[in-house]
Amino acid sequence: MNDVKLRDFSFEERPSDSPFVEKIWRTQNEQDAAFISLAASHWEMVVTKYGGSTSFTMRGPETRATPVDCPAGCEFFGIVFKLGTFMPHLPVSQLLDRNDVTLPEATRQSFWLLGSAWQLPTFDNADTFINRLMSEGLLVHDGIVNDVLQEQPHDLSVRTVRRRFLRATGLTPGTIRQIERARLALMLLQQGVSILDTVYEAGYFDQPHLTRSLKHLAGQTPAQFVAANNP
Repeated sequence: MNDVKLRDFSFEERPSDSPFVEKIWRTQNEQDAAFISLAASHWEMVVTKYGGSTSFTMRGPETRATPVDCPAGCEFFGIVFKLGTFMPHLPVSQLLDRNDVTLPEATRQSFWLLGSAWQLPTFDNADTFINRLMSEGLLVHDGIVNDVLQEQPHDLSVRTVRRRFLRATGLTPGTIRQIERARLALMLLQQGVSILDTVYEAGYFDQPHLTRSLKHLAGQTPAQFVAANNP
C-alpha cells in the first residue's frame, strides 16, 4: 500500500536488518476508506487480513496514481524492497501497475510458493522470513541498479544494462527518477514549502511541469494536494 489519507488509517513502520528491504509497515482501517495510491518505484509483499481470511500478495511498482477503495476492518502488513531486489522466478515487470499476484493458500497460516508451503510472515518476524527467501535463492539483488541510478561507471553493454535493470525493477531509470522526484515534491509541499519553491527544489522546469507530473503520478495538482493536507 502506498499513500493514503492518514486520518483513515493507523500506520506503523520500522526498518529492517536485511540489506534487501527498504522498510516494513503495517496498518488497519476502522471505517470504509477511499484513497489515491501514488505512483511507486518499489515492489512489495503484502499480507492482508479481512473477514476472517488472510492473503499473501506480490504487489509491483505503479507508474501512475490509482484510486482504491478499502472496506472497514482490513489489516495490512507489508515488506517494501530496495530497488534492485527481485525474485528470479517472478519478474517485477509482471506485477506492474496493480497486476498483483496473490499466492494460493496452503492453510490458514501458510501459502504455496514454488511447490512448498511457507508460513505467513508477521510484522515482527519479517526479517527471518526474508533471510530464508535469500538463503534459498528466491530473493536476489542486482547491484547494477544502484550503479545506474548513481551514475557509477561499469563495463557492461547498454543492452545488457537495460535488460538487467528492467528485470530487477520492472521500470526504466527515467521512470524511477520521475516517480522519486514527484514524491520529493509532495514531501516538500506537505512540509509547507511553497509551490514555486518546490518547483526549484525538486528540479522541475516550471510550475506547469510540476502540475502535469503530480496529476499523473499523484492524482492531484499541487494546489489540490496543499488544500487537502492543510484544511
